[in-house]
Amino acid sequence: MNDFVSVISAADIPNGTMKTVMISGIPVALANVDGTFFAVNDLCSHKQCSLGTEGVLDGTVVVCGCHGARFDMGTGKALSLPATTDVATYETKVENGNVWVKVL
Repeated sequence: MNDFVSVISAADIPNGTMKTVMISGIPVALANVDGTFFAVNDLCSHKQCSLGTEGVLDGTVVVCGCHGARFDMGTGKALSLPATTDVATYETKVENGNVWVKVL
C-alpha cells in the first residue's frame, strides 16, 4: 500500500493520548502530542504487547505497559531494555479533521 489511509478523526485522539487502530491487518499505535500525530507498529518488539492499548505516553516516548521498554514515537528507536529492536514508524498527516497514515 503506497497511499495514505484515513484511519480516525483527529478529535478521537485527544492531546496526550494514544489509540490502537488496524490498517490493512497491521496494528498501529497512534499518538497525539500537542497536535502532532505519531504512528508506530503497535506491538512491542520485546514481548509483543500492545503499545497503543497497554502503553503510557510520556511526551514523544511510549512506555510499554508490560515490561517498561521505551520507544521514541518519532523514530521508533528502542530507548531502553528489555527491548533491543526498534519498531516501525509510519508517516502521518491531518486533513479535513482526519488522521491519515501511510503504511508501506
